[in-house]
Amino acid sequence: MNRGGEREAMQKSEGFGGTQLKNRARGDYDQRTSSSTQIKHRNAVQGSKSSLSTSSPESARKLHPRPSDKLNPKTINPFGEQSRVPSAFAAIYSKGGIPCRLVHGSVKHRLQWECPPESLSFDPLLITLAEGLRETKHPYTFVSKEGFRELLLVRGASEKAVPLLPRLIPVLKAALVHLDDEVFERGLNALVQLSVVVGPSLNDHLKHLLTSLSKRLMDKKFKEPITSALQKLEQHGGSITMKEEPFYILWSLLTALNHFI
Repeated sequence: MNRGGEREAMQKSEGFGGTQLKNRARGDYDQRTSSSTQIKHRNAVQGSKSSLSTSSPESARKLHPRPSDKLNPKTINPFGEQSRVPSAFAAIYSKGGIPCRLVHGSVKHRLQWECPPESLSFDPLLITLAEGLRETKHPYTFVSKEGFRELLLVRGASEKAVPLLPRLIPVLKAALVHLDDEVFERGLNALVQLSVVVGPSLNDHLKHLLTSLSKRLMDKKFKEPITSALQKLEQHGGSITMKEEPFYILWSLLTALNHFI
């Protein structure tokens, strides 16, 4: 082979070798770039998990639950959005709008009044306490029931309560038609307590309440309390009570039930 051919062969060999070196270098670079991208992505994911785990105690507890979590289950946050809006009675009580507070005793609870009950105006306190009879949570159940009873025991309660009857009767009826049995019982007891105080003044309003009593009369556990309540309504309302058509019908129905049951 002449010198020209050797030179041409060498140039081809060098060109081929240079191409291989360039391809190898490019492959190494691509591999390094891919590895670097994977590392950055892995670090980002780990950093995201780390930030989530440390962003709040709640997240940390979820990732690393404590043994005590099983003994202390999570309760509903009363200040959270999922909490129920307080009732009107609960809101008034929490703001100090009812001048009495529950006192826990070793044997029984009692109410402590901020001032003598006889010095208080019945309007709107008596109506507010009657509205509280529909409460189903402590201490509202006790405060409303006991407050209503004690307020009607003060001297001059009749003169204060009679003018409020048109507003009291719908509130008591709401308790008597409530689905909760304990609410119904509180409403029934309150009705009897009211009849003791206002006497025959209640007769004109009985027709709005007796229908609610008749619906519960078919329940055996309420037959005796309703019977007792009707007897007391008749006792305090006078003979005119029996002449009221709704009362007479309900009493006749009760008599028939007592005969067959």
